[in-house]
Amino acid sequence: MLQEQLRGTGVALVTPFATNEAIDWNALERLIDHVITGGVDYVVTLGTTGETPTLSSEEKLDLIKFTFEKVNKRVPVVVGVGDYDTRDVVKRLESCPLDEAAAVLSVAPYYSKPTQEGIFQHYKAIAAASPKPIILYNVPGRTGRNMTAETTLRLAHEVENIAAMKEASGDMAQCMQIIRDKPEGFLVISGDDGVAMPQIACGMDGVISVAANYFAKDFPAMVKAALAGDFVTARSLHYRMLQGFDLMFAENNPAGVKAFLHEAGIVENVFRLPVLPVTDGLQQLIKSYISSLK
Repeated sequence: MLQEQLRGTGVALVTPFATNEAIDWNALERLIDHVITGGVDYVVTLGTTGETPTLSSEEKLDLIKFTFEKVNKRVPVVVGVGDYDTRDVVKRLESCPLDEAAAVLSVAPYYSKPTQEGIFQHYKAIAAASPKPIILYNVPGRTGRNMTAETTLRLAHEVENIAAMKEASGDMAQCMQIIRDKPEGFLVISGDDGVAMPQIACGMDGVISVAANYFAKDFPAMVKAALAGDFVTARSLHYRMLQGFDLMFAENNPAGVKAFLHEAGIVENVFRLPVLPVTDGLQQLIKSYISSLK
């Protein structure tokens, strides 16, 4: 069941690039093995952390197929398919190779700043077109428009094929309202690494994490402990990683997490414009923090 598959830690994979800015397939295979060996419960491809705005349509299809092949059914795979053009999302859902996907993560329409009714109708349309369950994704810091608890709950209760919500508004009151009033079986997933542990304490079902790209053991262990009610262990792991979260998001995501992964020898510290590597000063702080963990 989806409620079991997506309970725990999902990781929003970065897209590694070689020095010529082509996709580094060898590095992506290393990363997939790293996170699965570490203990994540599922992986997400083509999320914002994967620099999807800079990927061509052909590259996106190649990434989906490659991820399925290299994950090789060891954990479930969620595929990101979202945009501000509802018709385009519907078209892509009908053509994407989603047979092996557990679900589709679809970000709320960005830039256009639609009304709440517009957001509702957007998701209603793509849920009807999707061959897989939809995970709503509210991240107003990137989209420019918050999806309210009322809109989320209306979608959860009224629209078939909507199975979960990734909540990254940072508004704990909004998150708790959704948790309290959601239908049975509807998953509420954190999208904020730094507050995932207290959000699980409030009743969330896990997290889709950026930090788990690097903290592939400690982050899933923290989430498992929190879900089991062992908050002594969960707090200890949370505070061990807390400075890392701050450094990871200090300038840009995915610049921060790629800086960590570069220090670990997993990916090159390469991006496509307009994203740039973190500044030298932040890179030094990241190096010092990593050294302090040993």
